[in-house]
Amino acid sequence: MSEITVEHNISLAKLDALGVDVWPVWTKEVATFDWTYDQIEVCYILEGEAVVTPKDGGDAVTIKEGDYVSFPKGLSCTWEVKSPIRKHYNFK
Repeated sequence: MSEITVEHNISLAKLDALGVDVWPVWTKEVATFDWTYDQIEVCYILEGEAVVTPKDGGDAVTIKEGDYVSFPKGLSCTWEVKSPIRKHYNFK
């Protein structure tokens, strides 16, 4: 299984090239929940912080404001939202 990838401090030029500002926005209050990705998802974290832990024993990943994140298709994980999160997201 592929891993969660995080790019910190992504440039505004790259965000513009990806068209991130027109992607839908998802928000979530402080919570813990399980999730499985049936498609590749890429997202840009606008605010907040979460720890995402793969269920296959992979390393937990902390994501926060300014991070560009890719979740692989087939990933089953637990999200622990530490502070309310808001992100742009897109499926590939």
